[in-house]
Amino acid sequence: MRYFLFVAAGVGCLWCASAAAEKFTAKTECGKSDPEHVLPAGDRPDHNLGVEAAKCSWSRPLEIAGDKTKDSVITQVDDISGNKIHFHGVNELTMQSGDKVALPYQGSGASKDNHESHSKGTFTFADGTGKLKGIKGQGTFSCKSAGEGVSCDVEGEYELAK
Repeated sequence: MRYFLFVAAGVGCLWCASAAAEKFTAKTECGKSDPEHVLPAGDRPDHNLGVEAAKCSWSRPLEIAGDKTKDSVITQVDDISGNKIHFHGVNELTMQSGDKVALPYQGSGASKDNHESHSKGTFTFADGTGKLKGIKGQGTFSCKSAGEGVSCDVEGEYELAK
């Protein structure tokens, strides 16, 4: 269980001089959830609700303006029905510089024994510190089981505040 629209107004092409969104790809691995709490929802035998946190490393770091992800922590809420899982949470990234940025996310996928086996979802950039303050962006992720955790391919785009 783990895991820009530009609106230009004006005459002519006044927005052409503005910075374009930077694209990225990355890969992260999140370990076993700790803590992890899963409880029966009470309405059906195969319906469970859970909350979890996990630490993540980045085998292919997300790079933002020359700064790379050092590690991250996810905090997630899960809704598990049979072999289907829906989830949402926040991935807090710590960059090598010490700056941080939060990525709220949501997704769905398949579960086995109340653990995510594969999933897909979307995220946005929110609250950043240092040079990441005011960052905007979005992206997608695709995850699969990897040992007691998951491995996720991530792609998206961002734009730093001006």
